[in-house]
Amino acid sequence: PPAAEIRRRATDLLELVQLSGLEKRYPAQLSGGQRQRVALARAMAVEPNVLLLDEPFGALDAQVRKELRKWLREIHDRTGHTTVFVTHDQEEALELADRVVVMSKGAIEQVGTPDDIYDHPVSPFVYGFIGQSNCINVTLSSGEIWFEDRPIGLRAANEPDGAATLYFRPHDIELIDGCGGCLAGLVTASRRVAGTRHLEIDLGRTHPPVEIELPPERASSTDHTRVAFRPTKWKLFRKEGDIAAAPQPVEEPASQLARTGT
Repeated sequence: PPAAEIRRRATDLLELVQLSGLEKRYPAQLSGGQRQRVALARAMAVEPNVLLLDEPFGALDAQVRKELRKWLREIHDRTGHTTVFVTHDQEEALELADRVVVMSKGAIEQVGTPDDIYDHPVSPFVYGFIGQSNCINVTLSSGEIWFEDRPIGLRAANEPDGAATLYFRPHDIELIDGCGGCLAGLVTASRRVAGTRHLEIDLGRTHPPVEIELPPERASSTDHTRVAFRPTKWKLFRKEGDIAAAPQPVEEPASQLARTGT
């Protein structure tokens, strides 16, 4: 292209990546985030049909990553370039993407919108990889779900008896006063997470602790010594890739249960 066209294009790209006025600086005079913006401007200079971004924010601190995620999404919406963004940061994927592909050991585990991936994971790997989750070993008996020696108030009707693994999110729980069929344990740790209160619960014996998020009305309570609760939205896996029960509130009928298999 003519020199004037090159200058015009470079100026437009610098404005697009919010670096106008810094065109005379050398790389050493730019911050890490600014250098990443220069790299993106260079990639866009050839007007590509597809942008391939391989962990572009991996070496940046958390605040800069957050700012650049928002900025990159705005760039995408303005230019319309199809972008393939590789990341190990689940929050980054859920915030940026229209369509998420979760991979494990070189194989695709699930493809869907961020909401689909988070709300309806199809395998234990996806459930554990996207967002916070708990898993406990349970047993099915006559349609009831048992933890160790007691039922926990959840049903998976029409499912054969036997061992399974129950997955649920920390916030998908209801607190129970007393425990007539629920999970209960001692609080071993309490911490603040983004303005909410998370408790680590020791369920006893040799089972690893689980984490729950208190509802807002209970978050400020100081009585966090022993907690009884029940998952309200959950998924049951018999083995990796085989869903025995889909996420559901406890009161939904058993006909809502979903099955997959190989």
